[in-house]
Amino acid sequence: MTTRIGVVTFPGTLDDRDSLRAVRLAGAEPVSLWHRDKDLHQVDAVVLAGGFSYGDYLRAGAISRFSPVMETIIEQARAGMPVLGICNGFQVLTEAHLLPGAMLRNNHLHFICRDQKLRVENAETAWTGDYTAGQEISVPLKNMDGRYVADERTLDELEAEGRVAFRYLDVNPNGSLRDIAGITNAEGNVVGLMPHPEHAVEPLIGTGRTDGLPFFTSVLKKLVSA
Repeated sequence: MTTRIGVVTFPGTLDDRDSLRAVRLAGAEPVSLWHRDKDLHQVDAVVLAGGFSYGDYLRAGAISRFSPVMETIIEQARAGMPVLGICNGFQVLTEAHLLPGAMLRNNHLHFICRDQKLRVENAETAWTGDYTAGQEISVPLKNMDGRYVADERTLDELEAEGRVAFRYLDVNPNGSLRDIAGITNAEGNVVGLMPHPEHAVEPLIGTGRTDGLPFFTSVLKKLVSA
């Protein structure tokens, strides 16, 4: 049976087609999911793609969090379904309380678009199994509200439990506390990060590297072996 991975489109989502292509390149069947449809159409995992859902009004991800599809995603994520939030998708995951913390405006108050070096801190989640801990990768980064923040107790818990999944290297592009680029929940099935792995899946585009493809092959292998 083919593994089906859904990609959600909200009003203002920009990178859903890129994510669908990444899923296909990894060897899974990509499935488009509409924000107003609670039905996940029998997908095995979900990607919340990047963009500016609802124009980032109120806060980035704050309105999308209440879309009908999120009711089902929250339920299924808590039951163990793999969910990946990329950029705006990460913001939605924090607003939905599937991941702790919050995303604020970049500390320099400018939109940033660049190739970004990251270090893989946790290679044991559903989305990072094809990496190795300590591996350095480069993927595109583009955001305005990308500064990850949380209280000190939460930050200490993330560090102690190995739930920091990715950390910025060389430069902190947005003022994220402790250079955090991405985190995971305690169970390892929900991962969020600000950089865009779906833009680094084939040599012709993005960074010219395929450093982002293991996100999608990792979850495919996880689901096949389950």
